[in-house]
Amino acid sequence: MRARVAAASFAAMKHRLAIPAAALLALSLAACSQPAPPAENAPALAGEPLATRAVMIGTEGPSLPACSSVSRVKAGGTDVYWAPDETRAVKAKLAGGAKVSLCEAAENDKWFGVVFAAPGTDSDMCGVGRSVQNAREYQGPCRWGWIRGGTVQLGG
Repeated sequence: MRARVAAASFAAMKHRLAIPAAALLALSLAACSQPAPPAENAPALAGEPLATRAVMIGTEGPSLPACSSVSRVKAGGTDVYWAPDETRAVKAKLAGGAKVSLCEAAENDKWFGVVFAAPGTDSDMCGVGRSVQNAREYQGPCRWGWIRGGTVQLGG
């Protein structure tokens, strides 16, 4: 008899818990189906970037310059990011007309890895106009980062 009462009590408790659990599951699934906000709406972050990837130089081989071309930033300027597809933490800002050396392309030219001189310094000191024996990460002395494709006038 005690076993039957315990079983009936357990069944009733299980039925009472099933309804809130089902509601909770439905709410959590509905929350997951909401699309993420677009990257343009992401807040500007201070501090460390979410991702970082150094720009590679010398990817065209030892017989060509370390970076393929010198270009100019289009009117309106552009933001420089820590990595391709990193759009929340801005590393630097470049004014329209600023010279950059294009060193690497990513994601079918949606992003360009660039090297650029600090304002008031000579871009020739960056050292990317001469060849390097092997492809490698750019280590300086100039600045580097990633810009969106379409923000530079190629060969400008």
